Order: sequence, then C-alpha cells, then structure tokens
Amino acid sequence: MGLFRRIFGLAPKTDYAQLAAEGAVILDVRTNAEFNSGHIKGSLNIPVQNLQANLFKLKKDAIIITCCASGMRSASAKNILKSHGFSSVHNGGGWSSLKNKIERTNN
Repeated sequence: MGLFRRIFGLAPKTDYAQLAAEGAVILDVRTNAEFNSGHIKGSLNIPVQNLQANLFKLKKDAIIITCCASGMRSASAKNILKSHGFSSVHNGGGWSSLKNKIERTNN
C-alpha cells in the first residue's frame, strides 16, 4: 500500500522546515566547487562520491536531509545512508528548492 501511495502522490508530504527546525542535518552531496558557489547556511558538504568514506561524520540516529543540484545525487546519497543503517533520511532534492521550502516557513 505504501508504494501505491507514493506512486500516486498520496503519501504524506515531508515538512522540511519542521525537520530543519528540529535540528536535521542538511547534507549537500554536490562537489566542493558547486557547494562553494552557493548552499544552505549550516549545511554539511560531503560529495556523493566521497560519502561512504565519510560516514563516520554522521550519526546513524540523526535526521538527515540530503540535497544536491537536481535531486539525483541526493537520492543516491539517501540510498547509501539507508543501506548503512541510517534510520531517518529524507531526499530534499535540489538545494535551492529545499532552501526555499525551509526559509518560506521560517520567515
């Protein structure tokens, strides 16, 4: 039933602003150069290709929101984290869109 709900957009929407307000780690998995050209304040930059070697920098029980440029790498990062036992991981998609979702509610 959960898959059916996701396919047809019936799953509950993730409240990224609420997760951020609760202290979620925003993990930006773009390259360092992309990150340096603009990012969400306070986000952690670990490029997706370096993520497995840097898992020790993250707590397995932390709420983590992954983001990148378009949502593709952040989806991969979410899958990597989930496969390594991270319990609460959300794909925030593109960083600028995620930034708008977080700031719109907090302002």
